[in-house]
Amino acid sequence: MPLLIVVLGIVLLLLLMIRFKLNAFIALIIVALFVGVLEGMPVTKVIDSVQNGVGSTLGHLSLVIGFGAMFGKIIADSGAAQRISRSLINKFGIKRIQWAVVLTGFIIGIAMFYEVGFVLLIPIAVSIAGFAELPLLYIGLPMAVSLSVTYGFLPPNPGPIAIGTIYGASVSSILIYGFIIAIPTVIVAGPIFTKFIKINSSKSSNGIFEGKIVDEEDMPSFSISVLTALIPPILMAAAAIGEIAIPSTWQLKKLLEFIGSPVMAMLISVIVAIFTLGLMRGKKMESLMKDVAKSASGIAMILLIIGGGGALKQVLIDSGVGNYITSLMSGTNISPLILAWTIAAVLRLALGSATVASLTTAGLVLPLIATTHVNPSLMVLATGSGSVIFSHVNDPGFWMFKEYFGLSIGETIKSWSVAETLISVMGLVGVLVINAII
Repeated sequence: MPLLIVVLGIVLLLLLMIRFKLNAFIALIIVALFVGVLEGMPVTKVIDSVQNGVGSTLGHLSLVIGFGAMFGKIIADSGAAQRISRSLINKFGIKRIQWAVVLTGFIIGIAMFYEVGFVLLIPIAVSIAGFAELPLLYIGLPMAVSLSVTYGFLPPNPGPIAIGTIYGASVSSILIYGFIIAIPTVIVAGPIFTKFIKINSSKSSNGIFEGKIVDEEDMPSFSISVLTALIPPILMAAAAIGEIAIPSTWQLKKLLEFIGSPVMAMLISVIVAIFTLGLMRGKKMESLMKDVAKSASGIAMILLIIGGGGALKQVLIDSGVGNYITSLMSGTNISPLILAWTIAAVLRLALGSATVASLTTAGLVLPLIATTHVNPSLMVLATGSGSVIFSHVNDPGFWMFKEYFGLSIGETIKSWSVAETLISVMGLVGVLVINAII
């Protein structure tokens, strides 16, 4: 009976989001209340559970996402991303142009949200394709794949951070394992897969969605741009190395843990970016702060959706569904990693939203971490991998890709949907390989 109620809740979520086009946050809260009441929780306890779920999930996560949006805004407006892209292209040359955009997408994807990086880099991809007389998809797909992989696998992006918070996973471990999986995934789903696509997309759709191009003389230097963009992963990687290699009694380890925590890493990055990409280049603090304030408007709904997913997660736990699933799984041999990937994949196909799919999955499989002793960081990556499978017509990202590249629905499925599926499958394979080794 408990699982039947969960299934009904998911069906209701599908109806609210797909049939009635209800906002994901509102739908998640309604479903959380629905599931809690049907599972037999007192109404007042359901409300408390929803509130606790939103609060516990957003906690420090709101700071990480907020600082991340500010950081990405500064990098975008300063021309740092454009400088990185142009410099890498000049260095790699036309013959290896795909590897230049892959590396660009990887660097930029670590520093900012997928949508921001996509809008920022698409006009650069259009200009490269025109200059090199190559199909836009040949240039743009590897770039988009890099952005998608970093967004799904690597902190400080909100997906891995949010799921990691629920699972109680170490951000440093997520980062290390995520890098190991991300590199081959990008190569397979990007440059290699592109060679098999027979679609000629020469320009963006009717010239729409053209992003801001910063003049050459107004861009920061390549070294400043790269060093600033890579501050978050550098600080978190330092904390990860310190966690493994430095004795716990050393003060250096505590210092690295402090500056390498997601909140501090992003705060330090924002402060450094204000100086290196703003004040040192003649910008006024007032102007910089206005841009920083604008960045907050773009993350409000992201935070609410994540909070809604946290509410549903908490109701599933407090109502006893989590313990029920644990008891069912105790006698099976199904790997919790495969189970998490499968549930996330099914929800992604049904709902379209990778964020909703991953957060709902996290609430369902969370109890398995304690009972099976599976690595929480690998559970984060398995869940994240499943949540990006086969983007299609119920995913806003599908339509974004279609319109930017001027493709038909069929062409978008052949290119973007298949690329996302490759990312998902490669992610699962990477997780299972690492799990077999460690």
